Amino acid sequence: MAEEPQAPSSARLGAEAGEYDDGLSAFAGVRPRLFGIAYRMLGSAAEAEDVVQDVWLRWQSTNRKVVENPPAFLATTTTRLCINLAQSAHTRHETYVGTWLPEPVDTSSDPGLGAERSEALKLAVLLLLEKLSPTERAAYVLREAFDYSYGQIASILQMEEANVRQLVSRARKHIADGRRKSVSSSEQRRLLEAFVTAAQKGDMAALERLLAEDVVSYADGGGLVRAAGVPVSGRERVKTFVQAVSTYFWKGVSVAFVEVNGQAAVLVSRGGVPATLGTIDASAQGIDQIMWFLRPSKLTAVSKSGQDLSEGHAPGPAAA
Repeated sequence: MAEEPQAPSSARLGAEAGEYDDGLSAFAGVRPRLFGIAYRMLGSAAEAEDVVQDVWLRWQSTNRKVVENPPAFLATTTTRLCINLAQSAHTRHETYVGTWLPEPVDTSSDPGLGAERSEALKLAVLLLLEKLSPTERAAYVLREAFDYSYGQIASILQMEEANVRQLVSRARKHIADGRRKSVSSSEQRRLLEAFVTAAQKGDMAALERLLAEDVVSYADGGGLVRAAGVPVSGRERVKTFVQAVSTYFWKGVSVAFVEVNGQAAVLVSRGGVPATLGTIDASAQGIDQIMWFLRPSKLTAVSKSGQDLSEGHAPGPAAA
């Protein structure tokens, strides 16, 4: 039985496009964008890759001679597939064991994942997008991440431009209402480093000074790894929770800072195997959200490189 053709990886695209066409040259230039759309729509790198694979197969079987605008055709196909998948994904997330969080992706080499704007890549934003309808999410992603015109989005979604504007407006309001204005990337990293240092040392006074009053801590173990079953809310409760787990969490581990979704994160490994990824969302009020990723499948796309802190090295000025 013949093997099913696989969507070419980014590493293969440049070389192969010069060797033969078969629709590859048109697909090559937009593959990062297709993945970027699908990832933001679904919150899963694995599912996004599946969508890109499906788009590639459909592109192979399409009469490409009648396609006037291949990038638009491919983006439209990707978006519509994601809209169909997003509803079933949302249903799965509702029955997920514990708290569902988006799957982090390594952005150290591509901060925008093929996008003109990176804000819609932030984990806190992806978590808020989960509450939108698939069509609202698509309109927001296409507009805010990839700067599509309202007319282009209307064509992709097959609706009136005025309706698209309403979808984007509602989505923007939902995002704005759901989180405060974020601090800069450098300040987010500083706060994360300070948080890690305070937690490692058991310095609860320092930790408390970093947290916003209404901070929320999320942990995604997926029912496979022990984790808090529900979000922990409020400065005092989060501080107590961190104090309780810190007595064992930081023992016998190596710690490295990595970049995921365009933001700093801390990767905790045991025996050389990534065990937990942690990151924060922060505003002028301090750390608003803490996200812990413990389910092994959520760590597969995370880079293992970073500043090694396993030997007790200070994480920088933030430790002071």
